[in-house]
Amino acid sequence: MKLITVHEQEEGQKLLKLLGSYLKEASGGFLHKMLRKKNITLNGKKADGSEKLKAGDEIRLFLSDETYEKFAGKQQTAKEQFPTAKLDILYEDSHVLLVNKPAGMLTQKAAYKDVSLNEYVLGYLSKSGQWSLEEKAFRPSVCNRLDRNTSGIVICGKSMIGLQRMAELLQDRSLHKYYLCLIHGAMKEGQRLEGWLRKDEKSNQVEILKAPVEDAAQIITEYEPMKVSSEATLLKVKLVTGKPHQIRAHLASVGHPIIGDPKYGDMKINEYYRKEFKLNRQLLHAWRLEFPELAAPLTDLSQKVVEAPVPELMNKIMQKVM
Repeated sequence: MKLITVHEQEEGQKLLKLLGSYLKEASGGFLHKMLRKKNITLNGKKADGSEKLKAGDEIRLFLSDETYEKFAGKQQTAKEQFPTAKLDILYEDSHVLLVNKPAGMLTQKAAYKDVSLNEYVLGYLSKSGQWSLEEKAFRPSVCNRLDRNTSGIVICGKSMIGLQRMAELLQDRSLHKYYLCLIHGAMKEGQRLEGWLRKDEKSNQVEILKAPVEDAAQIITEYEPMKVSSEATLLKVKLVTGKPHQIRAHLASVGHPIIGDPKYGDMKINEYYRKEFKLNRQLLHAWRLEFPELAAPLTDLSQKVVEAPVPELMNKIMQKVM
């Protein structure tokens, strides 16, 4: 008999999903059969797999060691290791981790051999004893993505409740996200831009359209100038909708590309900043999060404001051109 005690990080997910994490090689039909025959029980009682789990729940698997090892795939799992790196942690509790991602780091893997912030977070939680792949079925994960060369705040769910609640906030837009970017030219008044965005998967670029077409998503972006010079403007950007490359492409479409942007920027302007400042990325920074009122167990984040410091190179350029 195997006993699984539900950890705080696993709370909120359904029994069948958790069983699938522990018994990765088992089919859904096998798991349902074991539940029907009470070979798998929840808190000593028969279950159907749809139950939402709470921390401390006890799941008993009345399976032989051979059967358990066969379906668990433990040998393969044990080999998986995660790298560590010094993370700029802006906020942490038992459910949520907010990290200031540096430019140049992937948020999530794009290819098998990639190492991303997601792996570094797992390495940090494993090394600090907050999570173990061998002991827990739930895997912490980042909740939002930033482009590789965009810096700033990335939200990570350390528990199932944290992951689910952060996903809900991002989906219903009650979590307000603000970016800072340095654009070419003077933008003296705030704007609310609306349009439609269509992505070309082959080129990994988007185009901004004025009218809806097939496969295009409506986008809304709000801009407010914070500092203005004849050469550049520091913008505070509120991302009302969140689509790939939205800020970068939207600004370029109105004649104010982000300085350093290799895809949507001005090549001559970028070349000047590359020679003058060794800039090789867009000056876009996920700067600020404003959380709504939150209920337990996330009350520590309720109405909290978190900001990520502006990167050193971006600050240096701003001081020079503003």
